[in-house]
Amino acid sequence: MSGKRTEESNSFNNSGSPMVMFRNRLSRMSKHWKKWARKRNIECFRIYDRDIPQVPVSVDLYGPYCQISAYKNSYEISDEERERENVEIGKVVAETLGLENESIYWKKREPKKGKEQYEKYSEQAELLEVGENGLRFFVNLSDYLDTGLFLDHRITRDLVRQESKGKKFLNLFSYTGAFTVYAASGGAVKSLSVDLSNTYLAWAEENLKLNGFSLSKHKLLRADVMEWLRSERKEPDRDRYDLIVVDPPTFSNSKKMTDIFDIQRDHVEILNILYKDFALPGAVLYFSTNFRKFELSEASILWDNIKDITKTTVPDDFRNEKIHYCWRMEKPV
Repeated sequence: MSGKRTEESNSFNNSGSPMVMFRNRLSRMSKHWKKWARKRNIECFRIYDRDIPQVPVSVDLYGPYCQISAYKNSYEISDEERERENVEIGKVVAETLGLENESIYWKKREPKKGKEQYEKYSEQAELLEVGENGLRFFVNLSDYLDTGLFLDHRITRDLVRQESKGKKFLNLFSYTGAFTVYAASGGAVKSLSVDLSNTYLAWAEENLKLNGFSLSKHKLLRADVMEWLRSERKEPDRDRYDLIVVDPPTFSNSKKMTDIFDIQRDHVEILNILYKDFALPGAVLYFSTNFRKFELSEASILWDNIKDITKTTVPDDFRNEKIHYCWRMEKPV
């Protein structure tokens, strides 16, 4: 993507052009969502979500920074035309939102498989501090496809916080630890966050420290989640938990793993091991996936009172209602 946005186009002067419609739409939506966000103490939110088919981008604000995610066009377009189009989009965003080019970051969103979605885009390693619901997080808008803070799980994180007082919390596939920060802020007495990536665990540690939480109470473990569950369940003195979050990738074939992970194939095993061997009586578990074709094998799951809370956990600023699926389930007392 070009970082310079000096190129002009006749489409700016055509009142019926997609770029003029995009400018008008972005202006209206930014005012609306900024007002909405201020009332909710939110700094990170979406203001444009592919609203106009001819402008297939999403625009997210992260405090004083902006991320533009470019999706594949639904119409034929050459690389040169796409580049010119992106220059125009960037110019509209900068002018409409009053941002300098240095505050705008671009991501190219195309279907990824396996570890491709976690590959680095660059090596800038620039962590930016932002706020959400009274908490602080580091995000990286330059190096990875994902920023370190999934905005679509803002509501789910707050639900976890509301249930965490006095609880022992387990966060599997913990990524940068945002759920753990929320649980700690809600009064979780201890927690364990498990992830395979040293990078993300170090990031989670920084997020915990940023909010003043003890690393002796809120521990981080590098492990293959499936392998860890299968081995740890055999330990008689293992910890058990009353609040659990499972938010895995759709698929993973990392070289660090002994086996391939597939959410559709493996979700029943994960949930049932947790129920039998890690969940205390009365425990609550939140399970989520962003795999569009996912089907929950509810009849094979041991947990009780399984509720699909997808609709209530997708934030208002996301037009895509299938950005994730989410369930809440319980273990009887």
